Amino acid sequence: MRVTPLDWAIVAAYFLFTALIGFWFTKRGSESLSEYFISGRKVSWWLAGTSMVATTFAVDTPLVVTGLVAAHGVAGNWLWWNFVFSGMLTVFFFARLWRRANVMTDVEFAEIRYGGKPAALLRGFRALYLAIPINLIILGWVTRAMIKILSISLGVSPILAVEICFVITVAYSVAAGMWAVLWTDLVQFVIKMSAVIVLAVYSVRAVGGIAALKVGLAEHFGSEAAALSVMPVSFGPDGMAAYAWMPLLTLGVFLSVQWWAAWYPGAEPGGGGYVAQRIFSARTEKDGVLATLFFQVAHYALRPWPWIVTGLCTVILYPDLQDKEAGYVQAFVDLLPTPWRGFMLAGFAAAYMSTVATQLNWGAAYLVNDVYKRFLKPSETEKHYVAVSRLATIFLFLASIAVTWQLTSVEKAWRLLLAMGAGTGLVLILRWYWWRINAWSEISAMIASFVVSVIAFRVVPPRFTPGDPNADAWIMLITVAVSTVVWLVVTYATPPESDVVLTSFYARVRPGGPGWTKITERLGTGYEPIPGGWIAASNWVAGVVAVYATLFGIGKIIFGDTGLGLGLLALAAGAFLWIARSFRDEPNQPAAGAADARIARAA
Repeated sequence: MRVTPLDWAIVAAYFLFTALIGFWFTKRGSESLSEYFISGRKVSWWLAGTSMVATTFAVDTPLVVTGLVAAHGVAGNWLWWNFVFSGMLTVFFFARLWRRANVMTDVEFAEIRYGGKPAALLRGFRALYLAIPINLIILGWVTRAMIKILSISLGVSPILAVEICFVITVAYSVAAGMWAVLWTDLVQFVIKMSAVIVLAVYSVRAVGGIAALKVGLAEHFGSEAAALSVMPVSFGPDGMAAYAWMPLLTLGVFLSVQWWAAWYPGAEPGGGGYVAQRIFSARTEKDGVLATLFFQVAHYALRPWPWIVTGLCTVILYPDLQDKEAGYVQAFVDLLPTPWRGFMLAGFAAAYMSTVATQLNWGAAYLVNDVYKRFLKPSETEKHYVAVSRLATIFLFLASIAVTWQLTSVEKAWRLLLAMGAGTGLVLILRWYWWRINAWSEISAMIASFVVSVIAFRVVPPRFTPGDPNADAWIMLITVAVSTVVWLVVTYATPPESDVVLTSFYARVRPGGPGWTKITERLGTGYEPIPGGWIAASNWVAGVVAVYATLFGIGKIIFGDTGLGLGLLALAAGAFLWIARSFRDEPNQPAAGAADARIARAA
């Protein structure tokens, strides 16, 4: 690919602009640990929400989506679309509670919900686990993806180009912390979203328009429905639907089990990770809720279609390409002229840098707040902790380089690392709403999930043909079932948390609901409903409907079914109106009153 001086000028301007924004906030980020990691809890919903969307728009995401649609059509995206259900639970049931918890990281939550040595053990272990193996593998993964992109597209050393991106990102992340991450995320999201839309337009032109694309896809997949249906179906000559690549069992597990049972970075049941970090940064509870709602809508409904359209075009443009994911990069190389070529290079850099900045700051928060400050040096000054945070960020940067070059040996461990959380989702949800959950519940769920999934990965797949999705479905069902039995037995076999711990947690978070009746009766406050009550439940349903209706409606319009598309968008609008109306009736903070005074005295 020939990159002109104008293209390079655009890339250079992007780097300069991003670096200036990042360094602008150095003084502000240096004031305290809170400013460095959660922006002093002063962030508006739109900035926190955009940062959530930007950081999950990794450089490898368009490539993964391209691979999915090239292999399975549009419906291949159900591998991640199913997490809408979990995401909307976070919006309406957990975002407020996370903000009320007043913690700096999600693992710090362990020591306000539980007590004693088990809580400290859980906090320390999860901090190290998330900050080092999980975080470094993600950093290595996206770095290898960036090297792959640049290897295909540039005539210069891809390693040198990645090093430039990495060093600039590390520089402003070290200097200013979360403030730099948030504001550079905003700029980077605008750039990379614009770039992928432009590439989708050029890709459609290259195949001769939408009508020609549909004809080509019908030939490739056997029918237009097999390529474009949002459900994993194909239609035979008799008109009957057949589940072409995803059996009913697998689809059922995706829609009814995986979204609440499986832990995955960025889509944790009950919220967590870098999504929770943005909620902690929000200035109010309502800002936290709105930020998370915006993220779910943008992440699942608005952002995917440019990737999907380009991915479908690569099926026609490069039918013999062995590496289907590389088709996305090849389309960029072949189709974009100057100056869009430089703009797309800046977009790839933005996608890479936003993810790296978040992972570095997120991982350093665990190492400093939940390990160094909690267990090693609990009484130092804020300036000291900020200085250590910068060193921790540099450490993660250096460690991720080593992981990147060893990734071929680490990739096989990725599924096993994620398997540790395969059956923990229900505990992560119920710990908010049931007083009887204790630290051993969570610890036993993690251990059982890991052990059972490791065994299942060895025993189940040989019983199926290679690539059969039923194997993964059975692994999930077995892991969830056994893990649930284990943690329930452990919960009732171990003492509950002390009244002091439970009362303190309830006073701090006020989760409400029937699962806390035993505690509220002791306090004499009477039954308190879950924040939002039935409105929160109706908002969850409306949110799921709104996201899927928007997602499918946009797709229908893109591919020419305008009437149905507009109907789905009208349904989405109605769901959004319901959510907006109910927000006016919800208090932004827990209602004050006599009950609060009694709880405060008891705590």
